[in-house]
Formats: sequence, structure tokens, C-alpha cells
Amino acid sequence: MPRRGKASERQLALPLGREVHGDETAAGAGGGDAPVEGMDLLERVLEPDNLRRALHQVRRNKGAPGIDGMSVDHLVEHLKTHWPTIRASLVDGTYEPQPVRRVAIPKPGGGSRNLGVPIVLDRFIEQALLQVLQEEWDPTFSEGSYGFRPKRSAHQGVAQAQAYIRQGYTWVVDIDVEKFFDRVNHDVLMSRVRVRVKDRRVVRLIHRFLKAGVFTLEGMVEPTGEGTPQGGPLSPLLANLILDELDKELEKRGHRFVRYADDGNIYVHSRQAGERVMASVSRFLERRLRLKVNEAKSAVDRPWNRKFLGFTFTRSRPNRRKVSEKALKAFRAKVAGSEPRLGVEHGQVRSRSMASESEPSAGDCASDALPCGAGSAEPR
Repeated sequence: MPRRGKASERQLALPLGREVHGDETAAGAGGGDAPVEGMDLLERVLEPDNLRRALHQVRRNKGAPGIDGMSVDHLVEHLKTHWPTIRASLVDGTYEPQPVRRVAIPKPGGGSRNLGVPIVLDRFIEQALLQVLQEEWDPTFSEGSYGFRPKRSAHQGVAQAQAYIRQGYTWVVDIDVEKFFDRVNHDVLMSRVRVRVKDRRVVRLIHRFLKAGVFTLEGMVEPTGEGTPQGGPLSPLLANLILDELDKELEKRGHRFVRYADDGNIYVHSRQAGERVMASVSRFLERRLRLKVNEAKSAVDRPWNRKFLGFTFTRSRPNRRKVSEKALKAFRAKVAGSEPRLGVEHGQVRSRSMASESEPSAGDCASDALPCGAGSAEPR
């Protein structure tokens, strides 16, 4: 056990009642792979101010209970009673995240997407981790990445895509990674985490979140051998971490691209160039990241024949943006009340058509009982 001093006592006491203002996920200075310096990263995660922010964000996101049935409203009292024991288990490496509860969310075009609902305590701890890691990692991510990042949005990504088209890059390599969040290779992901994080307690905790398992719709617990389930606050950051390697490769090759989570568009001058890029990127994803391009959803085509983040473009200059037909149909169905809400009001995962693009900013703490938080820009 680490030596208990005044800082440790403050963390156990969790002094409350302070207000937190401003942008909670403001990026710090960084460069390269930005390893998080020092072996005290977990202590930074457990700082009272960081915990207040995390609790504020989890409460603001609301969301359904996980497998233990605890609601967000009951989290504060649970932490008041049990926080010293929870913190001790985090510090000594014995904390065990619970399996996520699988939820099937309908897709606008048919079919469903599996999301994983963590228990609210795990969401709180993930959020506290996210706030510290994102501050360190985000400044090192590519300028071409727009998804789930502070001060970045889907609209900015679409505007950048439009700018490339107006510059004469009128062919698009539209890449969809097959079942990305379900297929992330844990060995590949954790190797990238270890490069950036020196505190092995944090590395171990992230690994345990990945391996926590899934409580299925059939009432069984399945082990998780791959994937980073959508639904937890850490999932988008880990997705950006692994796909940043693709971004850096595209930058090295001089490509013009826009990526939002697992949706990526690369803009080129000709179909022939696009076919070459599609083949080389597919090889890179399979060999380096052990991911596969979804050939049915990916294509080399004109931008006005494709949709990106709910938008497409007019054929003639100045290649104006317009809402895609698919997005319009989903919106009309929502207004008519004929389709259930697609968002998942927990963690950071919501439907692109419904989530806010603005960065969450912490206001006053909702109670005097613990944290406030910060999140990532979410897609629309």
C-alpha cells in the first residue's frame, strides 16, 4: 500500500460542495505519443476535483442502470458510504469492474447495434479516468480526427470534407471498419496504452474494463475476448487511440482525410488513385491493427454519391452540403413518433442524429455530495 499522507486523507474524505466552471476537458500541452509522466497517474484520477467533475458528468448523462440495478440517483449515497473501500481497491489493484448489460438499439436503416451498459459505479470510474487521459492524449491526435474530442464536432468534419472537394479532390475513398467497436483487438489496443501510460495500476484497470464481460439478452455472462463496448465513457477515447495510428500513417503519406470514430473519408483526384488508396489502407488495417474494412459499405466514388455523417454534397460547384436522404427519413420518423429513440442516455454513446455536438461544460454541482465532469464532443 502507498504511504498515507495528507493528500491520501483528502481523497478519502472527498471534500465537497465546490463549484466547477469552464471547459472540463481542456487539452494540455503535449506532443508525440505523450506518455503520461510519472507513476502517480492513478492518484491524479482520484483527486477530489477530478472525481467531482466525473460524478457531475455521469449524473448529467443519466442513463439506465447496469446489471446491479443501481440508478444514477442512488450513486451519490453509495459513494458516501462505500468510497473509502472502493478507493482502496483501486489503489491496491483489486477493483473488479462488473460485466456490462447488453442492449440492442435499432438502427435507422434496419437491424440493430449492440451497446453495453456499465453499472453506474464503473461509469463514474471510467469518466474519472477519461478526464485525465484525454487531457494528455488529445493534443497528440491527428487534425483529421473529429469524433469524440473536445472542441471538435461532426459539423466541423463535414466542413473540412467540403473544403477538400472544393480544392479539386473530387473522388472519395469511403472506408467503413467492419464492426469496429466489437472487433478491436485487445492486444493491439493495450500495447498502445502501455506506450502512453507508465502507471501500471491504470494499465491494469483499463485492461479489466475491457475484459469485464457482457451480460447478454439471454441472461448469460459472456467473456469479452475483443472489442470495446459502446456505452462506457472510455470507449470513444480508446477507439481514437487505436485509430490514431491509421491517421498518422495517412498524414505520413500526404493524404487529405476526415475521420469521425470508425467512419473515414480520404479525398483524392481520381478513381485510379482512390482504388490504390483503398487497397493499401485495407492492408494497413488488417496487418497493423487487425481490423477489417467492410467491403459492402466501403467504396471509391464521387462524394455526391456517398453520405458522410448524415450529409452529402451537391455535384456542381460550390459543392454545397445537404442533408442525406437517409438522415431525412430518420428525422421524419422521429418527428412522426414511428421510430423509438435511438440514443443511449449514458456514458458518451448516442445516436448521431440526436446527440448534441457541443462540448459539455460543468455547471454547478447538482448536490454537495461528490464530483462534476466533462465529456467529449458527440456526433450528430
